[in-house]
Amino acid sequence: MPRDVILGTAGHIDHGKTSLIKALTGIDCDRLPEEKARGITIDIGFAYLELGDYRLGIVDVPGHERFIKNMLAGATGIDLALLVVAADDSVMPQTREHLAILRLLGVRHGLIAMTKVDLVDNTTRSVVEMEIRELVRDTFLADSPIVATSVTTGEGLEELKHHLLRLCEQVEVRGQDQWFRMPIDRAFVVQGHGTVVTGSVPSGQVRVGEELEWHRGDGKVERVRVRGLTNHGRPVQEVHRGQRAGINLAGVPHELVRRGQELFTPGYLRPSRVVSVRVEATTLHPRGLRHRLPVHLHAGTAEVLGTLSLLDADAIRAGETALAQVFLEEPITTVWGQPFVIRDVSATHTLGGGRILQPVALKIRRRHVEVIEQLEQLESSQPLQRMATVAWFAGMKGVELADFIRDAGVTPSEAQHYLHQLQQDGTLIALTLPSRRLPLLIHAQRIREAEERILQLIQNMHQQFPLLTTLDRQKIVAHLSYLGDAELVQTWIDRLLSSGALVGDTQRVAHAEFKPKLSANQRKLKDRIVAAHQASPFQPPEPKEFIPLAGGNAHVLKEIYEVAVAEGLLIRISEQLYLAAEAEIELRRRITARLQQGAALTVADIRDLLGTTRKYAVPICEYLDRCGLTRREGDLRYPGPSMSIEGGSTPSTPTTACT
Repeated sequence: MPRDVILGTAGHIDHGKTSLIKALTGIDCDRLPEEKARGITIDIGFAYLELGDYRLGIVDVPGHERFIKNMLAGATGIDLALLVVAADDSVMPQTREHLAILRLLGVRHGLIAMTKVDLVDNTTRSVVEMEIRELVRDTFLADSPIVATSVTTGEGLEELKHHLLRLCEQVEVRGQDQWFRMPIDRAFVVQGHGTVVTGSVPSGQVRVGEELEWHRGDGKVERVRVRGLTNHGRPVQEVHRGQRAGINLAGVPHELVRRGQELFTPGYLRPSRVVSVRVEATTLHPRGLRHRLPVHLHAGTAEVLGTLSLLDADAIRAGETALAQVFLEEPITTVWGQPFVIRDVSATHTLGGGRILQPVALKIRRRHVEVIEQLEQLESSQPLQRMATVAWFAGMKGVELADFIRDAGVTPSEAQHYLHQLQQDGTLIALTLPSRRLPLLIHAQRIREAEERILQLIQNMHQQFPLLTTLDRQKIVAHLSYLGDAELVQTWIDRLLSSGALVGDTQRVAHAEFKPKLSANQRKLKDRIVAAHQASPFQPPEPKEFIPLAGGNAHVLKEIYEVAVAEGLLIRISEQLYLAAEAEIELRRRITARLQQGAALTVADIRDLLGTTRKYAVPICEYLDRCGLTRREGDLRYPGPSMSIEGGSTPSTPTTACT
C-alpha cells in the first residue's frame, strides 16, 4: 500500500502554481468557470500524483491577497509545502505572507520551485535565487533545494519529482491509533447520492457505514452516517490520515453544510467559543498585537471573528509570544497543539498565529498567576504532565478519556496508559457515583479543595448553631451546589466520613472535633430534662413540656435535646419522643426476651410489656422496626434481622437512635 502524503502549494498570484501542478499531474486544479475566465485561481483546487511508494494528495491554493482565507483553508493538514516563485517576478508580498502562514501552521518539510525560468536569462535566475535564499533564511525552507522549472519547456519537472519523493521519505509516519477528524473544505450534491463533503484528513480513519459526529458550526453536533467514501474520485471502503477524502453523508441537507464545519469520531471534539493559546506576533505586521484586539481566527478550514485577550501582557511586539485567549463569535472545534492564524478584522493583514492549548476553555482572569502557571504546563513535552493539567482545569466536573485525547494531544492508547499512571501515583482520584456507568476522574488537588470547602462550611455552620451536635446533610449540600450536583457533593461528604474528618450518618453529620457548647443555665436545663426522662422511662415528658422551664433558652430547646443525644444520655425515638439511654437498653432487653419465646407481638402487647400507653407504644414500635429488632407483618411483629446479632443479651452500652 502506498503511503499517503498531502502537499500544499504557496506563492504569489500568477507565479504559476496551478500550471506547475497541471504539468506534474495532468490535472487542472482551476475548476470554477470564473477561474477559467479570469485566468486566476480563486478557490482551492485538488490533484494527485503517484511517486514511487507514495501517493500525494495536492492542494493548490490561490495566490491573490483577497483570497488568503481560501489559502488558509487549503493549507490545513498539509505535510509538505511547495513554495512557488516566478523567475520573472521574484519575491512578492504574497510570497512572504504565504511563507509566514506556513511557518505559523507548523509545516516542517518543503521544497521551492522557481517557475517560468524560460522567460529570463541566467543572471536573472541567479539574482532571484539569491533573493529566495534571503527570504527563507531562518525558516523550515532554509536548506531546501530551489528547483528551476518551466512548464513550457519541461525543464526541472523530473528533478522536482525526485526531490518531492525524497521529501516524502522525511515525513513522519503517524500511527493509526488516532481518532478521525476532517475539516470540511467543500460541499456539493451528487445526483442520486446526495450531499458529499471533502477535506484533508489530519488524523484517524473511517469506513463506509460508520457513524461520525458533524459540527454544524452553530454549536450543534449531530450524528451522521457515512454512506460512501472516495479518494480523488475513486470509490474506497476506508479513508485515513494523509488522504484527501470525499464523504457521502446520508440524510444531510446540502444547504446546511459549509466550509469550516467538521466531521469527527463521536465524542471526540467539543464546540467552544473560547480557546486558550500561545500566540506569536508575526514580523509581517510591525505593530505587533495588543490586548482586546478584534481578529479573524483561522483554524482548520474555519474562519471566525473574535477578540484577542492577552493574559500576561498588554501588548507584544513583532516576533514575541504571549499566552492569550480568543473569545469567538461562533463556536469552533479544535484540538490541543492545533495551529491557527489570526488576521486583522478587515481580513487584509496576517497578524500572527500559534498553537491551541485549550480547545475548550473557560475565561481566565488576566494575570491570575496560579492559573497562568497551569496553562504553561499545557506546553510541556510530557504527555503525563499535560494530562494532569487537563484534569486540574476540569475542576469538580472531572474528566473522561475523550478529554485527554482532545485536550492533551495523546492517542487513545496513550491516554489509557498514562491514565493508569496518574491513578497509581494519586494525581487522579476515581469517584464511583450510582448514576454513572464509569467512575468520575477528578484531580486530587481539586478534591482536596472541595473537601476543605465542605469542612469550612460545616465549621461555619457549627459557629452559627453552636448547640446543634449534628447538621442536616441536605442543607449542607444545598449550600455547596457550586461544587457540583447533589450526588457528587454527597460522595465527598462520604469520603470525609470515611477518613474521620466528619462524624455522622446518612442524614446528619458534624465536624469530628466539634463539641456543643452549653452555658451554665443550658447545662442545668439539660440535666433536668435527662433526669425527667430517667424518672419516667416509658412515658417520658414531651419537649414542649419544658418550654416554661427553659425561659430564655426556649428557642434552643431542640438543640439541648440533641446535645443530650450526642452525649449518649438520651436516645431519639421520634421527633417528639426521646428515651433515657438506660430505658432504651431495657426496652431492647424486654422485647428480645419476649420475642425469643416464639410469640408475635401486637402494639398492645408491647404497650403492656412496657407499662405505657398507645401514644408512646406506636412510635416505639416504629423505632424497633427501623432498628431491625422487630419485623412487621400486618398488625404483628416478629423477630427482625438484628435479633441474631443481639443474641438475646442485654446491651451494656447506650445505643444511638436508628434512622
